[in-house]
Amino acid sequence: MGTAASDEAGVGTRALIFALVALACGHMLSTLLRTIPAVSLDLMAADFRVKPQALASLTSVYHFAFAAAQIPVGAAMDRFGVRPVSLSLLVGTVVGAIASGFATGPESFAVGQLLLGVATSGMLMCPMTLAAKQLSAARFGLWSGAILSIGNIGMLLSSSPLAFVVDHHGWRAGFWISAVAGILVALAVFALVPSQPAEHKDDSSPLSQMIEVLRLGLSRPLRGLIALALVSLATSLVLRGLWGGPWLMEIKGLSRVEAGNQLGAFTIAMIVGPLCIGMVDRKLGRRRELVAASHLTGAILLALMALGAPNYPVAWLFGVSVMPSQYDLVLFVLIGLATAAQPLIFGMSRQLVDAATAGKALAAVNLAFFLGAALMQSVTGAVAALAGLPAVLLFMATALLAGSLIFLIYTSPQSAID
Repeated sequence: MGTAASDEAGVGTRALIFALVALACGHMLSTLLRTIPAVSLDLMAADFRVKPQALASLTSVYHFAFAAAQIPVGAAMDRFGVRPVSLSLLVGTVVGAIASGFATGPESFAVGQLLLGVATSGMLMCPMTLAAKQLSAARFGLWSGAILSIGNIGMLLSSSPLAFVVDHHGWRAGFWISAVAGILVALAVFALVPSQPAEHKDDSSPLSQMIEVLRLGLSRPLRGLIALALVSLATSLVLRGLWGGPWLMEIKGLSRVEAGNQLGAFTIAMIVGPLCIGMVDRKLGRRRELVAASHLTGAILLALMALGAPNYPVAWLFGVSVMPSQYDLVLFVLIGLATAAQPLIFGMSRQLVDAATAGKALAAVNLAFFLGAALMQSVTGAVAALAGLPAVLLFMATALLAGSLIFLIYTSPQSAID
């Protein structure tokens, strides 16, 4: 009897793992799609006959749509379950990728980005919500890191491999490939994710669920986490997905493929980072301090990269006109490792709520992650136009520093007592 129960539990665990991996592949596709402009912004701008800075600001449409959709998507997953929501979003992703690939100007490209932003908005939340509702808090911490690592493989695909595709087949090919991948992921989700509503199904009205997401996000226990979430993922996504390529090609003179190779190393660090920081967290047991220290380190590293530009202090200190690209390679890897603490922010938020509201709490944090990315992408486009790329990196470093300090203030034991 015990053996039968053990076998049944083993089968259930394997089925859950397969379901989580299939859903995490949707997140991988999402990260691929949002980082396509990083290695093709100049070609797209030339095709649309607009300035790269203007197109960079336009790509923030994706992140604003992504952030705006977090509340209804988070509520829908608690209400209807993960499988129907994820399948619907994957269909929308395929449509959005096709629309972006067919874009003929800034307006039609913005429509494609809008569709993709809404459709990919739940690609991270789908596996996160399934894990949060069916795993213990300890196992959720491990799986949240694994889900982010699998998802970040999409950014690896959009580095050197995408640069090669863009050089040989044009920037539109990246969207065609993504559309095909979306169909394959949808088939995997259809086959592997169980056809049943998630546990703790919420039957309250959609409006009240959306209000609850916002209430949780603004509540004092989550306030410090939300402040850091606004700049945490934004820094790595905007650097990797938008300004990393122009920085290496325009400031350091690298070719598209050479820049793609460096961004690939950055992405490998972003894949390895969540798993490493999860292990360090379990060993140290000082999550708050680890989250703050890693983000403060990221701010310092970003500033050092900016100050290595031509005629900036670090270059002057080393007696060169500009720091070599190897300097940036090392900093990219270290930044990727330092800013990979997002699973710990998810984990801290999960500890503060019960399983019934896990989907909404995670949606609130994810809303902050991607609203921050949208704002940072939009603002840095203006900063680049006014003051250049070094100023963009310094702006992001300052934002990361401010977010870390607010996080420390609101999560201090004294603040909790007050």
